[in-house]
Amino acid sequence: MLLVLERCSWCTTDACLEHERIALLHLKPFFNYGNQLQSWVEVKGSDCCKWERVECNTTTRRLIQLSLNSTIWLYNMEYDMDNRNLNASMFLPFEELKRLYLSGNAMGGNLENEGFGKLSSTLSNLEILDLSENYLNDSILLSLSELSSLRYLNLSSNKFEGSGHLRGFQLLSRLNNLETLDLSWNSLKNSILFHMRNLSSLKTLRLRRNQLKGRLDHIQGLNNLTNLKYLDLSDNSIESISNQDGTQWRLTNLEELDLSNNLFRNNTISFPQGLSSLKSLTLYNNSLQGSLDTKGLSNLTNLKKLDLRWNQIESFQSFKDGDSKLELTHLEVLYLDYNLFNTSVFASLNKLSNLKSLSINYNQLKGSIDTKDLEAFINLRELYMGYNELKDLVIHQENKGLRNLKVLFLYHAFTDGSIPLQNLVEAFSSVKAFHLQYNYLNMTLATQELNVSSNVEELYFDGSTLNTNILQSIGVFASLKTLSLHDCGLIGPLPNHANHFQIPLSFAPFANLSNLKVLSGDENKMVMEPSFYTSVPKFQLTSISLSKCITSQQLNLELPTFLYYQYDLRYVDLSHNNFSGTVPTWLLENNTKLEVLILMGNSFTGPLSFSSALISNVSSIDISENKLQGQIPTSICSTFPHLWRLFLSKNAFEGNIPLCLSVMKDLSFLDLSNNQLYGKVPEELIAKGSLTILRLSNNKLSGNVVPVVLNSNGVQNLYLDGNNFSGEMTNVDLSTFEFPNSIREIDLSNNKLHGKLPRWIGNTSFLERLALSNSGFEGSIPMEFCKLNRLEFLDLSQNHLSGSIPSCFNPPNIEHVHLHGNRLRGPLSLAFYNSSSLVTLDLRGNNLTGNIPKWIDTFSSLSVLLLKDNHFHGKVPIQLCKLHSLSIIDLSQNMFSGPIPSCLGNLSLPMQTKKILDIGIYRQSTEEDESTRIMIANLGLDSYYPYSYFEEVIEFTTKSGFYSYKGDILSYMTGIDLSCNNLTGHIPPELGNLSEIHSLNLSHNKLTGVIPSSFSKLHQIESLDLSYNNLSGEIPNQLVELNSLEVFNVAFNNLSGSIPEPKAQFGTFIENSYEGNPFLCGVILHKSCSKTDSPSTISTVSEDK
Repeated sequence: MLLVLERCSWCTTDACLEHERIALLHLKPFFNYGNQLQSWVEVKGSDCCKWERVECNTTTRRLIQLSLNSTIWLYNMEYDMDNRNLNASMFLPFEELKRLYLSGNAMGGNLENEGFGKLSSTLSNLEILDLSENYLNDSILLSLSELSSLRYLNLSSNKFEGSGHLRGFQLLSRLNNLETLDLSWNSLKNSILFHMRNLSSLKTLRLRRNQLKGRLDHIQGLNNLTNLKYLDLSDNSIESISNQDGTQWRLTNLEELDLSNNLFRNNTISFPQGLSSLKSLTLYNNSLQGSLDTKGLSNLTNLKKLDLRWNQIESFQSFKDGDSKLELTHLEVLYLDYNLFNTSVFASLNKLSNLKSLSINYNQLKGSIDTKDLEAFINLRELYMGYNELKDLVIHQENKGLRNLKVLFLYHAFTDGSIPLQNLVEAFSSVKAFHLQYNYLNMTLATQELNVSSNVEELYFDGSTLNTNILQSIGVFASLKTLSLHDCGLIGPLPNHANHFQIPLSFAPFANLSNLKVLSGDENKMVMEPSFYTSVPKFQLTSISLSKCITSQQLNLELPTFLYYQYDLRYVDLSHNNFSGTVPTWLLENNTKLEVLILMGNSFTGPLSFSSALISNVSSIDISENKLQGQIPTSICSTFPHLWRLFLSKNAFEGNIPLCLSVMKDLSFLDLSNNQLYGKVPEELIAKGSLTILRLSNNKLSGNVVPVVLNSNGVQNLYLDGNNFSGEMTNVDLSTFEFPNSIREIDLSNNKLHGKLPRWIGNTSFLERLALSNSGFEGSIPMEFCKLNRLEFLDLSQNHLSGSIPSCFNPPNIEHVHLHGNRLRGPLSLAFYNSSSLVTLDLRGNNLTGNIPKWIDTFSSLSVLLLKDNHFHGKVPIQLCKLHSLSIIDLSQNMFSGPIPSCLGNLSLPMQTKKILDIGIYRQSTEEDESTRIMIANLGLDSYYPYSYFEEVIEFTTKSGFYSYKGDILSYMTGIDLSCNNLTGHIPPELGNLSEIHSLNLSHNKLTGVIPSSFSKLHQIESLDLSYNNLSGEIPNQLVELNSLEVFNVAFNNLSGSIPEPKAQFGTFIENSYEGNPFLCGVILHKSCSKTDSPSTISTVSEDK
């Protein structure tokens, strides 16, 4: 008896049914890409109701919901459709299943005779089926049509075409209970409306982004949908919604209609009376322009929301009776942004007495606005008039309207400084939130206006230019809760923000604002005050941001004293201010609700220590870029048990990585880079499962790096570069590891590794970026690297690699390849052939031979080509001229011969942002509480942390030096270096068309002829080197027009005549720019031009010949 009880100890009413648990395990292989279903374990008695993506009925313990969505698209993988046919009969055991989510699984259909139709008799409760983001087509419709219990069906983002054959959409008419059907993002034509005609129970139909176009016929098909309430036809090419025979829409229950991003024009936008229940109409981004006929909208008598943004409408006008009034008396929300309305529009809207929100940003509102024109809006709560050119308000003593206005958005609306804040407050006395960012305002406000100002709770002046009275004026707003003064300027003699707005370090002007909760003063000037000021402020802030402020003396500062009296803070950002002393851990102790603390970029010193008291709300701490020493305290683990982000980089921490970090279950982002940490990386830390980004770069960590990589459970970005990891990466028993499917980026550069490149890296199939540079690797590049189909970035530079580049290496998404500084040999193989994604190819400093292949023109996205210091020969191929994205070319130190292709002058050398790696922004998914999250969003305080720490760096010789380019500078850098080859012939005058080029080096060749006068058109050029050739003739005097030129070298040629006038940039060049040309003359050459000897053989051939 005891044995029986023991064996059935798991058989409780709380566990799921055993046969359903087994059925889930049968499903697992199909949906477990990326090892997402880790909780689905083959342990008898395991309660599958507690498994991830599973929901059970709390009483019967039967499955009612399966969320198997995004198991493939989560990784953006392309899979063979033939191998992704679903066996739908595997869902048969789940008899009480109500909701089934299968989106994003790269499914091409069902296995033969195993379609969804087999579920119809057993799964009679199935109401919701989501099959979006797959590869399904019309052939699955017959199977789906048998699921008669369905109420919701999502087939968006598939490959449906709506063909009229027997297995088409008309089969769905069998779904008598279907209320929601989503067919967005397919290839359906106009006829789909006809096929919908028998779905009479339908309430929501989405047909966004299909191939509907022109006049919509089959209106009758839609009219049969008498229960339809929501219709989305956006992102198509529809021009008209009426039949050619005059049939009009009769959808008397329709409440929402989205026609945005279509091709409707003024004369095709009339709406019939058959849409009498319509409450929301969206016509965003169509072809409406000029005067819009108000009668076309007049039948929509119940309309509450109208969106006309992104058209070119200038006014409203009734062409029938001449009236310009928009008569939609129930309208509550009106969007008119990005049109061409002027201030007369308000008169056209004065019958909209129920309007609650009016947005007219980015229009042609100019001059003054008479507040009488706004009196009709007695229920208006929000008014948006940003990005216009207003000067003033005409205010009347009795202002009867706008009594309910709470939010006024005037972002970049006043730019000439003529309007005082007092006028705004008087005109909009009920407003609680003034958004006055990026204006030029006279901020004086008399203190006697307190009664007028008492309603104001939020003031946003970010980016505005203010006068010195603002701080005193703010004291008038007794109800103020939020004050934002981010990056303000001070009215004065200097332009723009050269005069920094000044905030006293004591914040004394705000001391009496007892309701103040949120204060932002980033990027202003902190000023010291007399030391006698010691008043305790009356406010208790919840959030403060004082980042990147400057001081008049640039001295180390102590923290503002008012912070000692704050006990309710949730968010604190004091970064980049040069504050000194010890880390103010008292902020954490005093403010027990604190969630985010950012202290990076200051001068805090000493060891870091925290109290032992539990501070459970803290989710993010950043104390990077300070001067902290000693060991990382282990108390950090117990004090902040729910820490989500921890940044301690760029300090002087030493010792081991605390093992206790391994037990912090919420820790997702850990950055300990640029310290002096040593020892091994704890395997428990890397395998803990919660870490997403781990950055340990530039420390003194050592040991075997292979277990760290292969145990990276859940880690997506792993940065171990700049350490002392040693040994070979090939000596590992792979049977003891399961390859991490989560990992996207690995950086092991600048370590002390040796031996061959590990072949097992080819098994990390989701890898996108890999850097193994300067780490002592030798041997050939393994063929297994050809399996890295997701790879975008590869850096194997500065190793001892030999052999040829594998011809199979051609990842479909590869963008940046760095193989310079190795011993690779042989000709350029078919590697990268036809690679339309390749942006950077850096093969400098190898032993590569042969010609540049003619198929190089298949690199349609190539922007940077670096082949310097190899053994290439032959001609410079004209195919390079077809690469319209090229901006940097370095073919120097090879054996190229023949002429310079004149077609290189056709290159536009465009600015290329794609030369820079996309680093993204890392945002936490489980953020702070709701109120803090809203506050951070409103003030734009969400601290910027990159999702990726990879950086594209391009090395290029120019201005007689060797430079590294990265970031925005790289995107603008352009240059061509053909130096140190055997090029012959004349310099093509066409190179003068390279108006965007910054550097041109043709030195150390065998070029002849003259310097083209067309080079005077190289307006952006900073470095021009033509030295060590056989050039003759005079230096064109027109070159003095090159105002950006910093380095000019024509030394050691056969030039003659006078050097250019020593003016502008040519006044900065010294004698060595011209040396080795005995027949040149000029003052700086100490040689008069009046008695110059003539060369025995001077070419008189002009460049035109």
